[in-house]
Amino acid sequence: MASDTRERRLTAAFVTLADTLVADYDVVDLLQTLVDTCADLLDASAAGIMLADPSGELAVVASTSERSRLVEMMQLSSGFGPCVECFATGLPVTVSDVDDLGDRWPGFREAALQQGFHSVHGVPLRLRGVVIGTLNLFRTQTGELSEEDTAVAQGLADVATIGILQERALREADIARGQLQHALDSRVLIEQAKGVVAHTRNVDMDQAFRALRDYARGNNLNLRDVADMVVKRSISL
Repeated sequence: MASDTRERRLTAAFVTLADTLVADYDVVDLLQTLVDTCADLLDASAAGIMLADPSGELAVVASTSERSRLVEMMQLSSGFGPCVECFATGLPVTVSDVDDLGDRWPGFREAALQQGFHSVHGVPLRLRGVVIGTLNLFRTQTGELSEEDTAVAQGLADVATIGILQERALREADIARGQLQHALDSRVLIEQAKGVVAHTRNVDMDQAFRALRDYARGNNLNLRDVADMVVKRSISL
């Protein structure tokens, strides 16, 4: 019965992700849906996505918690860690026990343990040899992902990659760069809006993001547009 329930949830997840691949879809919301789905289906404590800009620099564009975002940001600032290596190699990278890393990636080890994460798994966002980022899974317990969970994570990552690039973006490099830059620019604006909401409501950043997303969905608005209105003070959440 549990297996049947998981299969149904997985099917529903792919349908939900596929439904977002329509004209004028919100790429940031697509990626947020992906990390939320992975955290739920793969029994991860948190999940996040990094995307590369046109120059190849990685940035965090979606995360399920501020804790995982901080660990990812630390890797970006140092240039080292499993998520960065996953992007560089285009291959899955697993740290089944963060405490056993020793002298390898000391900054990542300290940050992960400080945030309560004991295993991390990076899955590349790639299509036909093009790697545009990584899907990162964080767990509070040690251990490796099962082969089934690894396959599910890669499948979900592939759907997201197609959603970002699409076939036309592979043929037209300018469109691909524009999609990626839009996602990165949108995330910067959303982070600013989170800060505004967190300050005005006196809540943490995770609660602030949920407020932004709930407002966007409740009013059938683009998440980026809501963030822009919050930053410009044209709406108050």
